[in-house]
Amino acid sequence: MSDVKAPLPLEGVRVVEFTHMVMGPTCGLILGDLGAEVIKVEPIAGDNTRRLVGSGAGFFSTFNRNKKSIAVDVKQAAGREIVLKLIGGADVFSENFKAGAMAKLGFGYETLSKLNPRLVYVSHKGFLPGPYEQRTALDEVVQMMGGLAYMTGPEGRPLRAGASVNDIMGGMFGAIGALAALARRDHAVRGTGRGAEVQSSLFENNVFLVAQHMMQFAVTGQPAAPMPSRISAWAVYDIFTTQDGGQVFLAVVSDTQWQIFCDAFGFAELKTDPRLATNNKRVGAREWLMPQLRERLAGFSVPQLCDIFETRGLPYAPINRPQDLFDDPHLLATHGLAPVRAPADGSGAGREVETRTPLLPLALDGERLPIRRDPPGLGQDTCDLLEELGYSKSQIGELLKAGVAASPET
Repeated sequence: MSDVKAPLPLEGVRVVEFTHMVMGPTCGLILGDLGAEVIKVEPIAGDNTRRLVGSGAGFFSTFNRNKKSIAVDVKQAAGREIVLKLIGGADVFSENFKAGAMAKLGFGYETLSKLNPRLVYVSHKGFLPGPYEQRTALDEVVQMMGGLAYMTGPEGRPLRAGASVNDIMGGMFGAIGALAALARRDHAVRGTGRGAEVQSSLFENNVFLVAQHMMQFAVTGQPAAPMPSRISAWAVYDIFTTQDGGQVFLAVVSDTQWQIFCDAFGFAELKTDPRLATNNKRVGAREWLMPQLRERLAGFSVPQLCDIFETRGLPYAPINRPQDLFDDPHLLATHGLAPVRAPADGSGAGREVETRTPLLPLALDGERLPIRRDPPGLGQDTCDLLEELGYSKSQIGELLKAGVAASPET
């Protein structure tokens, strides 16, 4: 059996990204994890997310691994020339700036597709072209207007989801679009040989997320209620408070599971109660059934309930905080967290910490996709990339001195 590992799927693919925040960098993260060479073009001062504090302090270190960094002032003609040379030999160009921003710099799709007809051009925007396309969008904005915040919060209290779901999924769909365009370009039989323009957006992504609730209304005429007050499809599908003040999510989603559940806790009278014989009957009995179950289960601890449900193959979940996942036994056993050096905070002071970060949630032939490069320092690869593009050492020195490009040494 050979010890030689199979090449990563996108080895040999070059991606140039003009991205910041979360949506665009997520696309590059996925392509980079899949093996592509991803070159992050940053302004001389660096991507603003390098300096974010608070909830944004993890943005740069999370979404910019497996990338190179070149720092260039694209407001100068010489800086734009550098970027155009990079794009001339690239397979994918990815950007997530406001509509029209790339065209003003000379990096619009029409211009770059003429420079490099094989280029796949990926734009990540707030909205696909249409009446809203000039609006400034954020994840919260589209969650509010797209029905997700309404579904997440209690009645009258719309609440954004606790993660950047549209930004991350928007970047995912950008990556999927890029892969589709590359496949069409290079298909052995019907390949076009040409790139394409790919567009991904926050709003349309959010609409896709709530499609199931839209379709519920379409097929039943009944609007979906917000999650905290919805009528569940399952009778037991809720959070329970335990004797130690902890909380645990417990679910019983089939008639077989109901019988197992009743046997596990000695609820013989509930198991044989004809009013609870089927899931639909139990859903109808929730008003009196759930208070009984809460009272009966309140005498257990979280570990006890988890052990009982685990042993009998019933669905359950402890209520974890994100930081708890660093010690999750499954993630540790399956190497789902990989070592990485990341900025210690959002100060931009250059301090780093050694930590672990989640890998992409997929495996190829049983192997997780590796981290080959830590999140790059600002301009870490500037000189190497300029030399690769044909600039001499003296020319590189002049570009650095003029502020057209920057590296850690300048």
